[in-house]
Amino acid sequence: MNDEQKNITIIFKDKIQRLFSLYNSLKAENEDLKEKSEELILKLKNKDSEIEFLKNKYDKLKLAKNLIASTNDSHDAKVKISRIVREIDKCIALLNR
Repeated sequence: MNDEQKNITIIFKDKIQRLFSLYNSLKAENEDLKEKSEELILKLKNKDSEIEFLKNKYDKLKLAKNLIASTNDSHDAKVKISRIVREIDKCIALLNR
């Protein structure tokens, strides 16, 4: 081999080493980003379940407020409770299918 071919070989080896180094660096960065993505997906699911819990709590509070507001008129309260019981019965019937 002459000097020019040795230089080309050395340069080529150097470029391949840099390419492998860059590949490994990007591979590690990609794994980190995948982990962060999974963490964010988990946080999002937790927030969604928390939102659903708070919506249910809000609905219950709204119902309780309506019942308290209408306790002066016991007939209306009885009608509302009967309607709620019928809705619960319908839900149970749907679950039993």
